[in-house]
This record gives sequence, structure tokens and C-alpha cells, in this order.
Amino acid sequence: MRRVSLRNLRAHKLRLFLTVFSIVLGTSFVAGSIVFTSTISKAFNDIFDSAAPGVAVEVTAADKEAAGVPLAVVDQLRSRAGELGIDRLVTNQTGSVVIADSDGKALQTGGAPSMGTAYIPYEDGRNPNGSKIIAGGRGPVNPGEIALNASAADEAGLKVGDTTQVVSTAGNAPPHTVKVVGLIDLPSSTGGYVNVQFDQATANMVFSDGKHVAVVDMSAVPGVSPQELKQRVQAALGPDPDNRFQVRTGDEVRQDQKDQVNEFLSIFQYILLAFAAIGLIVGTFIIYNTFSMIVAQRNREFALLRAVGASEGQVSRSVLFEAFVVGIIGGGVGLAVGIGLAALLRAFTSSSSGLPSSSLNIGAPAIIASLVVGVGVTMVSAWVPAARAAKVPPVEAMRASMTEGSASLRTRTIVGTIFGVAGVAALVIGATGEGAGPALTVGAGAAAVIVAAVLAGPALAQPFVGVLGRVLGAPFGAIGRLARTNAVRNPRRSAATAFALTLGLMLVAVIGTLGSSFKGTIDDAVDNGVTADYIIMGTNQSPLPESVATAAAAVPGVGVSVSFGTVPARILADDGTEKSLLGFAALGGQPREVATVRMVDGSSDTLPADGMFVTERTSREQGWKRGDVVTFAGPDGERVPVTVSGVYADNEALQPWLVGPQIYDRLVSPQARQNFGIFLKAAPGTNLDQLRTDLETATDSYLTAQVQNRDEFKSSISTQIDQMLATLYAMLGLALLVAVLGIINTLALSVVERKREIGMLRAIGMVRAQVRRSIYLESVLISIFGAVMGVVLGTVIGWALVQTLGAWGLGNAVLPWGLIVITLVASGVVGVLAALWPAVRAARTGPLEAIAEA
Repeated sequence: MRRVSLRNLRAHKLRLFLTVFSIVLGTSFVAGSIVFTSTISKAFNDIFDSAAPGVAVEVTAADKEAAGVPLAVVDQLRSRAGELGIDRLVTNQTGSVVIADSDGKALQTGGAPSMGTAYIPYEDGRNPNGSKIIAGGRGPVNPGEIALNASAADEAGLKVGDTTQVVSTAGNAPPHTVKVVGLIDLPSSTGGYVNVQFDQATANMVFSDGKHVAVVDMSAVPGVSPQELKQRVQAALGPDPDNRFQVRTGDEVRQDQKDQVNEFLSIFQYILLAFAAIGLIVGTFIIYNTFSMIVAQRNREFALLRAVGASEGQVSRSVLFEAFVVGIIGGGVGLAVGIGLAALLRAFTSSSSGLPSSSLNIGAPAIIASLVVGVGVTMVSAWVPAARAAKVPPVEAMRASMTEGSASLRTRTIVGTIFGVAGVAALVIGATGEGAGPALTVGAGAAAVIVAAVLAGPALAQPFVGVLGRVLGAPFGAIGRLARTNAVRNPRRSAATAFALTLGLMLVAVIGTLGSSFKGTIDDAVDNGVTADYIIMGTNQSPLPESVATAAAAVPGVGVSVSFGTVPARILADDGTEKSLLGFAALGGQPREVATVRMVDGSSDTLPADGMFVTERTSREQGWKRGDVVTFAGPDGERVPVTVSGVYADNEALQPWLVGPQIYDRLVSPQARQNFGIFLKAAPGTNLDQLRTDLETATDSYLTAQVQNRDEFKSSISTQIDQMLATLYAMLGLALLVAVLGIINTLALSVVERKREIGMLRAIGMVRAQVRRSIYLESVLISIFGAVMGVVLGTVIGWALVQTLGAWGLGNAVLPWGLIVITLVASGVVGVLAALWPAVRAARTGPLEAIAEA
């Protein structure tokens, strides 16, 4: 039987190609995702393996927002260096910076860090293999001088002797005009990473309060292991009840950095694999459809095998063996294509993002996953058709050329209806609530209605396609009626083909509904919650240093300037536990002067300098009421009690809570202070256009500061949402491509199946153009049916999901009508395009040849 299966595959190469291609699309995405993320992970691991070179022990502040390690602690360690076994002790300062390129614009890192540090001469370092100044330059020793890593200098178009600007993204330091005096040769590829090294005095001024250092690195004398030195340093620091310091060995520092990146990459890989899974699910329906049609077309062949002694099991196993072979081929080809995709993705990210580059890492996980997924998906898809092939009695099969689709739809329609009713009920129930529980209920309802669409799809296809066929087919007369008849002749096949498109477009509609609702929420928040004339934001909502607010407030014509400083706070509970919660501080003025602050519990809308306002949502979630005392942990471990002065109505522009400037000073160290945005109102009688020009002039040297009015502010956020949606749509393109392939596959096999019928029609006068037209119409009907089901399911699920997200600030659902119309029109176009090749094959069918072969 294995020889029969292999000969059958060789005899039907086109059918084999179409089936294999369905598998390749899915498995290549799986393989590409694994190869790409493992390659990036390897690149980062190579970088971190060379991080903290020569460091045996490193001491930093435990809280990232803390001022750092006090100089008194550094002096204490230096004075006891011989006793502790410290060979060398080096301190450094660090902070985020932005550097201008040769055109005076901010150097884009593609998301990679852009860090400023103090220059440590090579002879004072801890590792002879560390970074070095490239010949022709020198280290910065005077104010106004910097050294820059060579890769960043190349990207920025800067060389030794050039002058540029550097801006710290935190603190109150003004922009620095600097001269590049040296280029740094880092020991490994760093992608878009930028390292600007200042002289020690400048680094202390920009990144420190003068009383702390960011990092203390130590090497050990011979005979003292890093672990021993760590224990000695911890003992020297003494008891640390407030957990102010973090003492780690060099290996622990490197491993922590690897873990952080690998955690992100794991999430990224899961997202890619999720979209690959969607493509594979769609592919499952295509492969199922393909094998179902193949079994139907080969009924006489199976009957002959049964007649000469083949058992049911042998027939079934022969079909599954064909599926296994197809899966092996598809998995192998998919692996090769996936490696190519990973290479293309690596090249793209290397040129457009800050990710480091490395040789492709093709490991066992990618190979195993490709083969397991390829074989597994194909075997599962072919299981039911194989069982169907084995159960056809020889005599019955001899009497008819095919039996697919002849069974009653009653049972599956009833079961599908039950799932549909349960799913709709879950969607409605979930949509009436907010939070995680209702969202999970909506998820369960979505799964139920998807199952219902699969089971009840054939029953829905008959009336829907029948009515649609009468409308669209009317202008084409008999050809239109023939196309409608062919589309509803086998509702199982039409529904399975359409569902592949349904699933992809359903997800497009869900994502589109969420995106439109997010943009609608932002528009409402700005229109109803912001009264400022201008908002200064960082590019892509990146933070701004405090000095931008100072510069903007000094511009003539500014009546009110309120900046909102970010407060990454640690909140202490009564039981001793702590949790992190991001909030903001209103600085320079009152929030009510630039935004809508409607108090629902409080006697005044004036935020006290030592007080705290919370939104209704935060009050409900955290249990904070007016008069309650919230205890924060300061950057140096001190307890900072703050009284809730009032509760104001939810305003998405001012979520989730605000503190006054005195509390901000205690919670955020000076060198860590950043502004989320600066809200400005013009003084009475000020020309707004002139004010904007003056603001842009005053903030231009900060490189990333953007002056926007309210409409531009809304548009900038909406643009980011559109970019994310475009990325998601692109990833869903895999599923849609598989769905289009499924339509092509089904129509091509249908043409083979109906060869005798087409020959008879040609014999009685149907010309080739009419044959092609009937195939086009049939494809369009199936495509529109799948698109309508997808759009309806997607918008309903999206609407229900939006209702549950109100707890997190999402407003009313906004349906993406433009996307819906485009999707429905595009589905018709896709139907025509998918039918081009099958229609041409059908039109070339010779009348006498077809009748003779049949």
C-alpha cells in the first residue's frame, strides 16, 4: 500500500504541490520565528558576555530611581580594599542621552539604548580586553569633549574633530555642545547602541547630584574568588534593612542582563508563534478540504483496492501515509523557507532597528518544530478524510464517482447552533461587565461562536450563497445560475474554503475594532480633558528632561506651564509588601489650569504641594479614599506618607494619580527626573502662531521635543496606533495568504473533479470565456461569504471585548466602517484573483477529451 501511495503522489504532482505549499506557509513562519529570535538572543548573549569586563563584584543602588551609591560608601570600600581583597575599584556614572547626527537631528537608535557614561582610561580599567580608543583619537579629559562608539559615529556621520550636541533625557542639565575627540572600539557588535563618554567632571554634573555614583566595579586580588569578594563586600556594607544596595558578581550582572533580554525575546517569539498558529489553523482547513476532495475523486480507486483484498485499515493508512509524506516534504521545505525569512528579517531589523546582528543560529528546536508541525498538522487534517475513505463499501463506490458532501448536515447544524447560542450568550454577559473576568468570558464566547461557524457553516452557506448568487449572478444569466449552483452544490467544501478566509478577516475586524476604539478614546480624552493650547512631547512619547519645561516656561506669551513628571513609585502596604505603580506629578502650576479636573470627592480642585489626587478608577481599584494615607518608598528607602486630598472624575489625560511638587522631590532623585509632557496655555492676547514659533525655537536644541496643538497631539498618538495595527495586519497576512491559496486549491481540484461536466458544457456550446466567468463568479461568492462571516464575527467579538476593557480606560466601541467596506470589496477582488489560474485551466478543457477520460 505504501508503493500505491507513493505512486499516487508522483502521478498527481500539481495536487501534491498545492498541498505542500499550504504546509510550507505555516511551518516556514514557525521555523523563521524560532531561528530569528534565537539568532537575536545569541547576539545579545555575545554582547552581555563582554559586559562588565574584568568585574568581580559590582555594587549599585537596588532602586533604579535612587540617587546611586553614596560616595561615603565608595570611600569606605577604598579604605578597606586590602582587607577585603579588592585589586581595583572603579566608579562610573550613567544616564540616558540623545546625540545629534551630522545634520543636527536626533540620532535614531531603533530602540537600542543611548547611554552616557564617564570615560575610564584604558590603563585604569579592569580588563585588558575591554573597549579601547581607536588610533587617531583620545579620551575626553576636558569639559565639552566626548568619545563615541565607532558604530554610532558611523551611523551619525560623525568623526573625530566634529562638533555636535548631546542632551540628557533626565535631570535639569541644558543641552551640551561637544566635540568628538575619540572613537571607541567596543568588543562586540552592538546594533544601534550608542555610548557617549564624557570626562569625569561632566559626567558627575550631568548624571549625579555630586554625592553619589551609579556603579562601583571591583576586581579581586589573586586567590579571592568573585563569590568570596561579594560576601566580604556585603559584610563591609553592614545590615541593609531598607534594601538600598545590590551587590552582584560579574557573572550575576551578565546573567541578569541576559535574562531581561531573553524574557522580552520569549514574549516576542510567543507573539510570532501565535500568528504562525493562526496560519496553521487556516492551513488545517485547506488541507482537510484538499484530502476530502482527493478521497472523493479516488472512490473508484479505493473500491478497486477493497475489491482485490485491501482492508479498511490499509486504505485508511494509505491516505495517512500520503499525508505523512506530504508533511515531511512540507516541513523540510518550510524549514528552508523559514531560514530564508529569518535572514530577511535579520537584515531588515539590522538596517531599521537597534537590534544587534549575528550569524543565523539554526538549532535543533527549529528543525524539530518544522517537522513536527508539518507532519502533525497534515496528519490531523487528513484523519477524517482517511476514515471516510476506509468506510466506503466497494460496490457503492463502484457505482458513483464521488460521495463527498452527500451526508446530512442536520446533526452538525444542531450542534453548531447550540455552540452559537452559548457563544452569543457568553459575549453578551461578558460585555455587561468590566475587568479580567468578563474579558475571559468574552474569550470563551468567541471560541464558542468560532466553533459554531465551523459546524453550522455549511447550513449557512446554502441560503447565503444562494441569495447572493441570485443578486451577483443576475447580470450574467445562465452563467450566473451555473456559478451559484456550483457554489452551493457541496456546502461542506464551500464552507470549509470560506472559513479559512473567515478566520483571518475575523481577527482583522477584532484588531480594527480595538484600534478604532483606542483612537476614539484618545480623541475624547483630549477633546474633553485637555484645555492647553500647546503640548510639548518627546518623539514617540519619549520622556523629556526637566530643563525643557524651564525653557518653555520662559518663552514670552506663555501664561501657564504645567509639566507632568513621571513617578515610578513603590507603594508600601500595611503588611510590609510593596507594589510598583506609575503616576505623575504636576509641576509648575495646577492641573486644572491646563486640563479638566472635576472633583467627585474633595472640597477643592487645587492640588496641595504635599498632597495627592486620585481618579475614580484608581480609588476603586486601590481602595484609596479622601483622607487615606498612602505610604511610598523613597529612592533611598525612606518612607514617604502622602494624604489623599481628593478624588476626581476619570480623565484619561490625567491617569491614574497626581502628587504635588514637594512629594515629587522626595520620591524622585534629581538626576532621574523626567517629564512625560508639558502642557501650556497662552497668556491673554497672545498670537498663538507666534507663540508656537517661539516655543519651537526655545526647545529645538533638545532634539526630541515636539510642540503640538491638541489636534496634532491626537494625531501623533493615533499614528502610533496605526503603526501597531499595520504590523498586526502584516502578520495576519500569512493567514490570509493561506486562505487565498485554499480558494485556489479548492477551485483547481474542483475543476479536475468536474472535468466531464465542463466537457459536456463545452460540447453543447459554452465558450471558454463563459467557463472562466463561471469559475470567477463561484470564487467571488465563496470569498464574499467568508468575508461577511469574518467581519460580522470580528466586529461583534471586538465590540464585546471593548466593553470589558472599560476598567482600563477604554471608552465606547468604535466600529471601523472604512475597514469593513474595504474588506468586503477586497474579498470580491480576492475571489477573482484566486480564480484566475483555475479558470484558465477549466477553459482549456477539451470537450471530447474530457468526456472520454471521465
